[in-house]
Amino acid sequence: MTLDIPHIKQLLQNGVCGRVYPGAVWAIGNGSGTAASGTVGFLDPARPDEPMRLGTVFDIASLTKIVAVWSVIGTFVEEGKLQLHTPLGTFWPEVTGHPLGQVTTHMLLTHTAGLPLRANLKNLYGTDPQDIRDGVLHEALHRVPGQAVEYTDRAALILGYLAEHLSGQPLGRLASSRIWGPLGMTETRYGPLAADMIARCAPTELDEETGALLKGTAHDFSARLLSGTCGIAGVFSTLTDLSRFLQYMLAPTQAAFGPAWITASLHVRTGELTPARGLFWHPAPGTELREDVWVHYGFTGTGMWISPKQQRWAVLLTNKLYFTRAREPLSSFRDGFRKAAFTG
Repeated sequence: MTLDIPHIKQLLQNGVCGRVYPGAVWAIGNGSGTAASGTVGFLDPARPDEPMRLGTVFDIASLTKIVAVWSVIGTFVEEGKLQLHTPLGTFWPEVTGHPLGQVTTHMLLTHTAGLPLRANLKNLYGTDPQDIRDGVLHEALHRVPGQAVEYTDRAALILGYLAEHLSGQPLGRLASSRIWGPLGMTETRYGPLAADMIARCAPTELDEETGALLKGTAHDFSARLLSGTCGIAGVFSTLTDLSRFLQYMLAPTQAAFGPAWITASLHVRTGELTPARGLFWHPAPGTELREDVWVHYGFTGTGMWISPKQQRWAVLLTNKLYFTRAREPLSSFRDGFRKAAFTG
């Protein structure tokens, strides 16, 4: 594997100097392990004497959808306990007779279910977890299922509820027992975190209610509303654990989800609809037709990429939310990192 390490370091350092993020950690590897990794910047803008470290704990935001929801759902599919194209209402009493009952797991994973795009759970359903669950599962659809690809966090929230229905266990326990434990991801868990991990955690943003930086508590409003655990966000992890997860995807065993689930997911499943989607993964910009590099992003500035064709993976973790919730210009640094990681 040939990589331009000085270019990668300078690219990511430019993001620190441009105040896109305080710091970042990154790694690139294959099915055998990590080929290169590094850090730039610092943990907290208020403490420039504290550098970002390879062992920094990050709020991985929507990467939760991959390391908790997508992976757990995959184990149920491979065990024959869940069929992707079976309407949910035929086996899930909570949604039987409701609009969601006509939707399939495949539609949720490809964002073609026609779900409402509104995501402010508190304003819609209040603060009681059962009221939120009932509201999400019984809400009217936004459009006829299968007509369009429209991203919404609700898909992951519903899939998390589905996993709990199939197992009778909380999502966090499921992910730990079925995925994180078997893969040796010892520092991956839902928050809020214990004090020892908070000390190594990158802050994300200023909590307007308390005036303090969020460290070890999920930035995502929905996750905080649901006591830190849901399908949308709320998981904290490290570079080492996420690297281990992606390494496993290129050299899977029967420890967790298997090669059939990976192959099925890293393939365009939306036909002629755009934007193209696999199962919770989507082609990286510029690779759609080749189905070459697949990506999933997190709102806090996290990203993970994988290419079975190139037998390569990459992880980039930042805490960009401390400076701004705007999506730009982080996307340009992510894209630059992806190009450096997969063209070498």
